[in-house]
Amino acid sequence: MSETPPNTLQYRFDGPEDAPVLILGPSLGTTWHMWDRQIPELTQHWRVFRYDFPGHGGAPAHPATAVGELADRLIATLDGLGVQRFGYAGCSLGGAIGADLALRHPHRVATLALVASSPRFGSADEFRQRGVMVRTNGLEPMARTAPERWFTPAFAAAQPAIVEWAVQMVRTTDPGCYIAACEALATFDIRADLGRIGVPTLVLVGAEDQVTGPGDARTLVAGIPDARLALVPGASHLAPVEQPAAVTDLLLTHVAASWQDTLAAVPLPVPVPPLSAPVQPAGELTAAGAPPETLDGVRPDPYAKGMRIRREVLGDAHVDAVTAAADAFTGDFQELVTRYAWGEVWGREGLDRRTRSSVALTAVVASGHLEGLAAHVSAALRNGLTPAEIREVLLQTAVYCGIPAASAAFTIAQNVIRDETTPPV
Repeated sequence: MSETPPNTLQYRFDGPEDAPVLILGPSLGTTWHMWDRQIPELTQHWRVFRYDFPGHGGAPAHPATAVGELADRLIATLDGLGVQRFGYAGCSLGGAIGADLALRHPHRVATLALVASSPRFGSADEFRQRGVMVRTNGLEPMARTAPERWFTPAFAAAQPAIVEWAVQMVRTTDPGCYIAACEALATFDIRADLGRIGVPTLVLVGAEDQVTGPGDARTLVAGIPDARLALVPGASHLAPVEQPAAVTDLLLTHVAASWQDTLAAVPLPVPVPPLSAPVQPAGELTAAGAPPETLDGVRPDPYAKGMRIRREVLGDAHVDAVTAAADAFTGDFQELVTRYAWGEVWGREGLDRRTRSSVALTAVVASGHLEGLAAHVSAALRNGLTPAEIREVLLQTAVYCGIPAASAAFTIAQNVIRDETTPPV
């Protein structure tokens, strides 16, 4: 297989060349082989296209940190192959990509199946914490806990060879690409956009899925106008692996029925705009000569941007606790912090977040106000600093801020790092 360019995805085709194309998308930590049991029957009717995420299954390690970016790479791959119209079925992260395609490229998606998927995957904190764990300990903790996330206990006990095969898929994934995919899931949220999905949609979920369970599936069905729910008994998150016959039958029925209604040849409409407008580079001027973030010469309120960055850096749990505790006396102060510390300063383009975290750690130690240090150590891990790099920052503070301050900082940081990077038993 030739080298895959950075803007495309590693892929394979199965089935007759003249059949309509059905795309199968994998879940985080798996490869296209998670769909192996569906291939014999699906290829009797469809030309099946499977792909791997970056750094998965031996694919080149070109990380992508947004679901939309992965979807764009898939579209670029299909464009290069001349595939314009297709059906799509994806599991978990693969399902998120399918939903993004249905929103931004509805003229290309003939039918959609969302397997073990969600309009928002848990909390941003959860996936950013997973990224911290992988950055610190590698993928072994994720591999070790994959069976309990992916399979029912009965299946795991009865099929140890399949479970070990699944674990090996995680172990062979590139850690940097896994972390980037966690960030993609952390920022994915289409709850407000579900009503715009106009593609006939099957929402398929394992009855015992503890990751994206029936509750998430019902949210999708309630929000997507033309959607129906299929609950698979005796299956957890990787339902296509655990209950292959049931999943295959459901896909065959849905795709065949919906394809007939939507595949009629019609001129492709003008592509719809992306969900959010592209961000102009910092400092670039508009045609009118105003900075890109101004409207009629007036800068917008940075509060919303600040709250988004504050949550991304410190985590939802921390921000929720702080803002919930605000009252009539402290509320204005919290707004000031969000608007100016996070919206104006942390939101500037001049430094990346790793560097800003290093500066923040140093400044907090230098000020002697260590009550906020734990939150910034956690933020530093979230922003990509390793425990070893945090140690070096604190060693530097010992020289310039004093031994007592650094000693107290080391104690606080050690406890945070232990809590956030110790793999589960």
